[in-house]
Amino acid sequence: MGALWMLVAGLLFGCMGVFVKLGAHYFSNIELVFYRSFVGLLIMLAILHRCRGALTTVHWKGHLWRGISGSIALILFFYCITVLPLATAVTLNYTSPLFLTMLMVLVVKERFHTPLVIAISLGFVGMILLLHPTFERNQIIPGLLGLTSGFFAGIAMLNVRGLGLKGEPEWRTVLYFSLIATITSSIAMMFGTIHAITPSNLLILLGLGSCATLAQLALTRAYSTGKTLVASSLSYSAVVFATLFGILLWGETLSRSSWFGMTLVIACGIASLKLAPKN
Repeated sequence: MGALWMLVAGLLFGCMGVFVKLGAHYFSNIELVFYRSFVGLLIMLAILHRCRGALTTVHWKGHLWRGISGSIALILFFYCITVLPLATAVTLNYTSPLFLTMLMVLVVKERFHTPLVIAISLGFVGMILLLHPTFERNQIIPGLLGLTSGFFAGIAMLNVRGLGLKGEPEWRTVLYFSLIATITSSIAMMFGTIHAITPSNLLILLGLGSCATLAQLALTRAYSTGKTLVASSLSYSAVVFATLFGILLWGETLSRSSWFGMTLVIACGIASLKLAPKN
């Protein structure tokens, strides 16, 4: 039952995408990353304020790499949400398991085997089908940036996996990510326009930060209490929820090739996680 927490995470990540799209009318994608991370940091500090030594860690390098790669992925992801259909942006970001599998094979020095090669290859075919409509609409750069966000998210996932193998608690990983993403995005904000916060858009920022942080906690609980493969498979529920929100709230439509591409990315992502090295 623990893995079912991933459905909660998927719904909340879908809601996060909605708040990003709404917030794009008032803020830049970098500002949205900052407020998402800052609100998340405040929530985590409030939860952990009684925990002694909550910030103490000897694995600061792992947290740093996870924080930087995750921040880059988030900035690119939020940008893509503002200019692409919600389902397309989320699916491109969720190519991360394919990249994660490739990185795991390279890191543990294990050879690719035929089923894994087929799964990854078909996954990239799905990416091409999903990107094709964006190319037709002269959205080549947003499409490629969405794919890049998936690559950096895969690096972040690899670092999360490494921290977990070293015994680092999941809540500390979430806390440090929120901290590093807040610092990184605040520095990036200095090079652009900082927009005013009003009572109306404040609610959007609070909703964004709350949904993102609660989704992270639900995701963490799913991985810590449920079966890893089941939880990983259910993580794609975020794509389903994002698609529904895009259709219901913005009337977004996808071509047949996009639907087929999304299906391939999801199926091959799950297969690659199952076929990847376990050590």
